[in-house]
Amino acid sequence: DVQLVESGGGSMQTGGSLKLSCSVSGDAGGQYCLAWFRQGPGQEREAVALLDLDENGSTSYADSVKGRFTVSQDSAKNILYLQMNSLKPEDTAMYYCASDNRLRATCPGSSGQYRGWGQGTQVTVS
Repeated sequence: DVQLVESGGGSMQTGGSLKLSCSVSGDAGGQYCLAWFRQGPGQEREAVALLDLDENGSTSYADSVKGRFTVSQDSAKNILYLQMNSLKPEDTAMYYCASDNRLRATCPGSSGQYRGWGQGTQVTVS
């Protein structure tokens, strides 16, 4: 089993920056895909950033965050990061770290395809 614990959320003014962290423990080395999802009030959970550990760390982003958010990993410490710049009120959501240990051609963007989840960290932009 894998355990995921997010941190770093908070309140920020429009245009500000936040860096989220996700500590991955347990079967950290057995994961092929790491991802950040978010879920706003009354909205479905959506993929924000994907990190494909099987493809030399290739990344992909939701169109709404391209150029503003960056996903990265400290593999030595098993920590996943999400650097969020130029924050907008529409970025307000609960942010979740997710992982999956199944090898696929590409990391999926659907939340239902991820087996491991953190408890979430709230980001509020006003």
